[in-house]
Amino acid sequence: MAAIDFDFESLIVDIPDYPEPGIIFKDITPLLKDPQGYAAIIDAIAEHFMNRGITKVVGAEARGFLIGAPVAYRLGVGFVPARKPGKLPRETISESYDLEYGSNELQIHADALTADDVVLIVDDLVATAGTAVAQAKLIKKFGAKLVGLGFLMELEFLHPREALAQATDAEVFSLVKVS
Repeated sequence: MAAIDFDFESLIVDIPDYPEPGIIFKDITPLLKDPQGYAAIIDAIAEHFMNRGITKVVGAEARGFLIGAPVAYRLGVGFVPARKPGKLPRETISESYDLEYGSNELQIHADALTADDVVLIVDDLVATAGTAVAQAKLIKKFGAKLVGLGFLMELEFLHPREALAQATDAEVFSLVKVS
């Protein structure tokens, strides 16, 4: 089955009132455990960004690792983990970002990227875009070129593309859009 033709939404389960009343949580674990579904995610994102000169994929802890690392493998490029503070053992570059209930920070190793790198950010979900914007800013600190952001799911009703447009002009690609 062609990756683009896969019915991703059929394997995403709505969990009402989680983690709090009024929220409908989109559980992607049934999609990830399905061999064809998981492969379709990786193939669709990788195929979309193929032949763009990408040299590195950046993915944020932890679910960005689940999709970003195999996309990097499929593209034949390196993977750079963006981690929470204190998780990387060597010198890091950091970027803070705001959450609904506070702030957080992402770090990558100081030698993870160079100005010659062409980068793709990959994650499972883009909602308010705080994590993606932080990654875009980290990439910019290295002088590397960000060419795209690939997501399994985009929560359109939170308007993440508006926040992303303020941080980068890179292409945003999502397999599933939730209005």
